Amino acid sequence: MAQPPIQFDRASGALEGANLWERTAALALSTGSKISSHFSHMGYIACANLLRKTLPARNIAVKLNEDATFEFPYGDGYWSKLLNRSYIYEDELELLFADSADVDYTLLDCGANYGYWSVLVSSKPFGTHKAIAIEPSGQNFPKLANNARINGNRFETLKCAIGSGRGTARLSGTKHEAFSIAGSQSDGEEVPVIALDNLIDDGKVTAQGKYLIKLDVEGVEIEAMKGGKRLMETDSVLLCEEHGADRAHTVSRYILEHTPLKLIVFDPSTNRLETVSELSILDRIKTSTHVGYNVFGTASAFWLDRINALNAKTARRTQ
Repeated sequence: MAQPPIQFDRASGALEGANLWERTAALALSTGSKISSHFSHMGYIACANLLRKTLPARNIAVKLNEDATFEFPYGDGYWSKLLNRSYIYEDELELLFADSADVDYTLLDCGANYGYWSVLVSSKPFGTHKAIAIEPSGQNFPKLANNARINGNRFETLKCAIGSGRGTARLSGTKHEAFSIAGSQSDGEEVPVIALDNLIDDGKVTAQGKYLIKLDVEGVEIEAMKGGKRLMETDSVLLCEEHGADRAHTVSRYILEHTPLKLIVFDPSTNRLETVSELSILDRIKTSTHVGYNVFGTASAFWLDRINALNAKTARRTQ
């Protein structure tokens, strides 16, 4: 019989249900995150995964806020940074999600992994939004479904990949956070593929709503955009990942040159979401080759006004 999950409250720092070695490991995982944060967490995942091999197989349930619990295998290299209470996962996304609590939007969480963002945006502090978490991996999906269950099944889960149209593909990779259908693999898990616009066809969403569309689809972002033209015409924002090692800025270049969307990036030097027409800004922002950087694309006057207002609020807070 599986042990119940360890409980960790990010607000208070309370760790419950852990034995002495598991407590020691929590301190190591948290301290390692704090130290490695000074160099973009380089090496953290590998070290955490080594430590994980010394731990009994069980989950940890992290209380993200009073209405959001996120569960994952204890010692997981990717998610254990959450044990560092000062760590903010993808802070530019959290900035937008937190500011949009009062907007009636739906999150399309493509490449949801274990469902972190679906858990968070469907919680009360973030506005109790509808979310559809889409994840193709047979390894990841049960963990995603578990996070939906422990949060009252308040968001929907779909087991499929996102591409330019309906079909099937081979999913491969060695890291749960980086499984991909990109390329022409002959092995790997066969998974169904849908286009973003198929969500309209299938009655999951309407063609008139407001959407935040997180595309964390590991190299298939452009194909996903090609299959989401109708959704991109709604009041929507695409939240895409630019890989730090991609000095051609492929995703942002496609947004600028082949879509009607405005390209928006978070500039740490100004602490603002900047609308940009020159890709050279990404040469300066993308300082680490082993991490991803989020860029936004939208043609929505509504969301552009919200982002401008968010910048004004941020400016007032920093004065």
